[in-house]
Amino acid sequence: MMNIEMELAKIIIRETSDEQIIVLKEKGGERALPVVIGSYEAVTINRYVNQYVPPRPLTHDLITGILQALRVRLEQVIVNDLREHTFYAQLILNREGEIIVVDSRPSDAIALSIFHQCPVFVAEHVLDAVL
Repeated sequence: MMNIEMELAKIIIRETSDEQIIVLKEKGGERALPVVIGSYEAVTINRYVNQYVPPRPLTHDLITGILQALRVRLEQVIVNDLREHTFYAQLILNREGEIIVVDSRPSDAIALSIFHQCPVFVAEHVLDAVL
């Protein structure tokens, strides 16, 4: 199974809807993947992109703090499945050479990937199913 590296291309925040959209674009390619996410996650991703630091840690900041305290590095994010119109993702973590895979919502995984500056991949079969 092949994974395609993607990058965040757009964050679409609509004031009149609870559903927001982020668009991942194939790095060096033409394919794009729109992902519907919640308002909180969209604001969090936008906050990370704009390097805003809140006065107190929010949920994704807490997760980052826990990873750092445990000396675990976020290596990459993979949007690995699409079932019944719902995307699934995984965090690929590294603790002193040991690889740990943790299931995640794509929105949370992408927010963490931006903060940790790690690559985001989408499984080829997921892209094929959407495009």
